[in-house]
Amino acid sequence: MTATTQAPPVVPGSTAHTDGRWVPIQTRSERPTSTDPADFPVPTGREVNWKHTPTDRIGALFADEAGPHGVVEVSVSAPDAVKQLVLRKADAPRGEVFVPEDRPSAIAWSHEEEAPLLRIPADVELGEPVVIDLVGTGGVAHAHVILEAMPHSRGTVVLRHSGTAQHAQNVEIIVRDGAHLEVVSVQQWDDDAVHLSAHQARVDRDATLRHIVVSFGGGVVRVNPSVELAGTGSRGELYGLSYSDAGQHLESQVYLHHKGAETSGDVLYKGALQGEGARSVWIGDVLIGPDAVGTDSYEANRNLVLTDGARADSIPNLEIETGDIRGAGHASATGRFDDEQLFYLQSRGIREDEARRLVVLGFLSDIVQRIGIPELEAELHQAIERELQEGAAS
Repeated sequence: MTATTQAPPVVPGSTAHTDGRWVPIQTRSERPTSTDPADFPVPTGREVNWKHTPTDRIGALFADEAGPHGVVEVSVSAPDAVKQLVLRKADAPRGEVFVPEDRPSAIAWSHEEEAPLLRIPADVELGEPVVIDLVGTGGVAHAHVILEAMPHSRGTVVLRHSGTAQHAQNVEIIVRDGAHLEVVSVQQWDDDAVHLSAHQARVDRDATLRHIVVSFGGGVVRVNPSVELAGTGSRGELYGLSYSDAGQHLESQVYLHHKGAETSGDVLYKGALQGEGARSVWIGDVLIGPDAVGTDSYEANRNLVLTDGARADSIPNLEIETGDIRGAGHASATGRFDDEQLFYLQSRGIREDEARRLVVLGFLSDIVQRIGIPELEAELHQAIERELQEGAAS
C-alpha cells in the first residue's frame, strides 16, 4: 500500500518554504505584485499588510467592479509649461514604475482605461505649484495618476481630497535625472469617506523626491508611499502628518528602497490622536539593497495621544544587505503630553488649555513647515487649531 501526502493549501499572504510549509510574508520587498485583481484574494484582515486595517469598513473597494465615472470631480490648476496628457494602459510611461501590490490597487489599475499624466518638461522650474482638486460626490471611484518630472526640472504637485467617496487611487511618480519634485497629498475628506491610495515612485540619478502626506478627514484613510532610490546620488524625503479623531482610522505604510549607490533618505511621520476609538497606524520599511553602498538613511515616527481611548500603532523595520554604508537607523515613540513642558508653560502664567494648544502646535508644525507653500501651511495650521477646539469642546 502506497502512502500519499497532500501538499498544504496555499495561504494568502504567505510564501512556500523549502519543507512545504507556508510562511507569512514579513518584509515589504517580498510582497507579490500584479495588475490582475484575481491574483489578490479578498483580504481577511489576517494578512501582514492588512492586519492593522479595518477591512470590514472598506469592503466596497475589494469588489472587482468598475465604479461609475464622475464620483470624484477633478480640476487641475497648473502653469502653462506643464504638459497634460491621457495615457491608456499600454502608453509609456504608464506602468514604468507602478505595479499594484494589493487588491484595491490592482482593481484601480484594471478598471481605469485612461490615466492622466502631468509632466514637468526638462530644465523647467515651475514658479507655482500644480494643484489637483479631487472632490468626492458619493460612491465608489478608482483612479490612476502619473506625475513625471523630466531631467533637471523642478516643481511641486499638490493633491487635495475633500467631499465623500470610497476611493481607490494609484499615484505613479517618476523623477528623472537631476530633477527635484515635491508631492503633497492632503486628505480633508468628510467623516464617512474611505480612501485607499498607493503611491509608487522611482527617483533617478542625482534627483530628489520630497513626498508629504497630510491626513485630517475621512473615516478610513490609508496612504501608502513606496519610493525606490534607483539612481546614484538620489534622495528621498518622506514626511507625514495625521490628526485622528474619534472613530477615525488614519494609516500609512511607508517603503523606502535604497537601490542605487550614495543615496540618502529621511523619513519622519508625526500624528496626534484624540477621542474614543481614534486610531493611527504607521509602518515604516527601509530596505538598503546590496548595491546601495554609501547609503545614509533614517526613519522615525512620533505620536502624541491627547485623550483616553485612542491608539497608535508604530512599527519601524530596517533591512540592510550591504555593510558599506554611511549610516542607517530608525526610531518610534508614542506618548502623552510632556508634563514638564506643561509645567514650564503654566509656571510662566499660561493657562493649561493654552499650554496644551501650544505643545500640540509645536509638535505638528515641524511637518507643516516642510511643505514650503505659505498658503497651504497657514491653512493646515488653522485646521490643527480647529481640531484642538473640537477636541476641547467634546
